[in-house]
Amino acid sequence: MDLLIGGTRAPSSSGAILSILEPATGLELTTVASGDAADVELAIRAARDSFDAGVWAGQSATARGRVLLRVAALIREDLEDIATLEARNAGKPIGDARWEVNAAAGVFEYYAGAANKIFGETIPVQDAGIDMVLREPVGVCALIVPWNFPLLITTWKTAPALACGNSVIIKPASLTPLTALRLGEILVEAGVPAGCVSVLPGPGRVIGDALVSDRRVDKIGFTGETTTGASILRASSENITRVSLELGGKSACVVFADADWEKAAAETPMSVFANTGQDCCARSRIVVEDSIYDDFVAAFTRATESLQVGTPLDETTEIGPMISTAQRQVSLDYLDIAAAEGAERVTGGIVPDDPGFYLSPAVLAGVDNAMRVAQEEIFGPVASIIPFRDEADAIRIANDTPYGLSGSIWTRDLGRAIRTAKAIRTGVLSVNTNKSVRTEAPFGGYKHSGLGRELGMHAMHHYTEVKNLFLSSE
Repeated sequence: MDLLIGGTRAPSSSGAILSILEPATGLELTTVASGDAADVELAIRAARDSFDAGVWAGQSATARGRVLLRVAALIREDLEDIATLEARNAGKPIGDARWEVNAAAGVFEYYAGAANKIFGETIPVQDAGIDMVLREPVGVCALIVPWNFPLLITTWKTAPALACGNSVIIKPASLTPLTALRLGEILVEAGVPAGCVSVLPGPGRVIGDALVSDRRVDKIGFTGETTTGASILRASSENITRVSLELGGKSACVVFADADWEKAAAETPMSVFANTGQDCCARSRIVVEDSIYDDFVAAFTRATESLQVGTPLDETTEIGPMISTAQRQVSLDYLDIAAAEGAERVTGGIVPDDPGFYLSPAVLAGVDNAMRVAQEEIFGPVASIIPFRDEADAIRIANDTPYGLSGSIWTRDLGRAIRTAKAIRTGVLSVNTNKSVRTEAPFGGYKHSGLGRELGMHAMHHYTEVKNLFLSSE
């Protein structure tokens, strides 16, 4: 499978290829062209020329919206094939993959409607005339996406960027480039001008570095781990390039004794173990009031052990394989660290004899929040259950982390819910549910979890420049 450069399929300049493995088997699924700096140069040139010529930004916002609606329709028409591709490439249960592809179409539908609703302002000023604030597309957007939600997160960046009139260069993760390449084809088929769309699989240190350091790139959108995000921020500073970062998380699910804690225990395992724990929103720290702690651990463990681990294309599968042997080994190493620090492994953490990159979901009890398993992002199926004494202690524990991306609060006390939600420093919180993400609402984090927001109308701000215009009446 070739690269997509300026909307046209092309082999890589070097002839290099990536071997794409199927996590369920560990065997090669396909091969994809692997881009390099020469390919980045071609993509940037195409994006820059297209943007400067106004072939997309010059269209009316309503016209751009119609094209994005067509993108959504084409995704839905091909939903089953795209979902199967995602399931096999990323190791996702097919039910999850279908949901994500459908959600990806929904993202394009949302921003199709948002395209002609990017409003400016008029400002009363002392001088005679009218002062206006305009929002204009920022230009060439380099969009760097991770391997855990390959298609969905690509749409989170691509749809608002295109709605605002920008050109996009998509850098998918080397492990999971297949659905991003398919999306690139759909964008061109739907009517996005060819020069405005490129998709470049390949090594992050080559393609990512070339995109981030090029002064012709006006905006960088990155989702990934925090260390890489920090390096992108440093590299982008040379050209004062605009950056938004959605980074790691170590989210807390706080369960008070007055909550419907049995419901919380039944539902919270999937907030950790969905996508095999490979989710920056994962509520991997379950912080439970000590008076219900033992009962909660028992109920949580029963719910975890009832989860169906299996192959991605089996309709009954709830938990699939991890993305790679290397990622699985990270989780195994942390389980050893947890044991050395004094945590109790209640269940899971078993590597089966089956082929593929499987690991059964692991539950750790007796965890202190100072332990490494409670402080560091594991990005695997490992849950740490931590006791707390009272409301103040729960808030302290929830905030005692470098991250601040997501989280949940379980309580029947409305006043407590409000106090706790206001006190926890994290970007996305839910009360009596564990769902983090809604297309219509902003998503992003505090502290080391990133800068800026994805989704909702807030995302549009990151893909537009603000221009002030004064019209004199004198």
